[in-house]
Amino acid sequence: MTSRDLVLGRLRAALGVGAQAPTPVPRDYRRTADADLDQLAQRLTDYRAQVHRVPEAAVADTIADILPTNGTIVVPPGLPPGWLPPAVTALSDDGLDHARIGGADGVVTAAAVAVAQTGTVILDGSPDQGRRVLSLLPDLHICVVRADQVVATVPEAIARLTPQRPLTWISGPSATSDIELIRVEGVHGPRRLHILLLP
Repeated sequence: MTSRDLVLGRLRAALGVGAQAPTPVPRDYRRTADADLDQLAQRLTDYRAQVHRVPEAAVADTIADILPTNGTIVVPPGLPPGWLPPAVTALSDDGLDHARIGGADGVVTAAAVAVAQTGTVILDGSPDQGRRVLSLLPDLHICVVRADQVVATVPEAIARLTPQRPLTWISGPSATSDIELIRVEGVHGPRRLHILLLP
């Protein structure tokens, strides 16, 4: 017996014989709203991410300001080259091993979509975002989000995503308060998250 069978068996026992799920499943919750860049920035800031509202022409300079001098960053192969500052060594992920990725000063990726109401940025493994490991191993993640990628609600975000892709949902730097409710950052991913929000 699998864990799935066990859980479903318990649900059937709790519901009793002949219980039926409502058909159709009610979907009357709010699905759309106006995307609010200020709300996204505020939510991300509440989660301790640093938000930089910059024009696309200033992306490279902003990244240079965030990174240490002569730093090394990992980038996915499809990242726009104009986003990279010339003084930074960029390692394109062509199958880099975990030690090289984790040893870099940071990673720069794009995003698939962002949710204003929850302050969540979602990556889907596209060429400008790369493998999931890129956004999990380095201590610093710089993510570029365009205004046209921002939606208001989670249902709107899901409608834009392909469920078969490897989705990574990010709401602030990695943190946990599992032990005595003391916040510890960097447990499951980068301790520092910078979002470059383009108009």
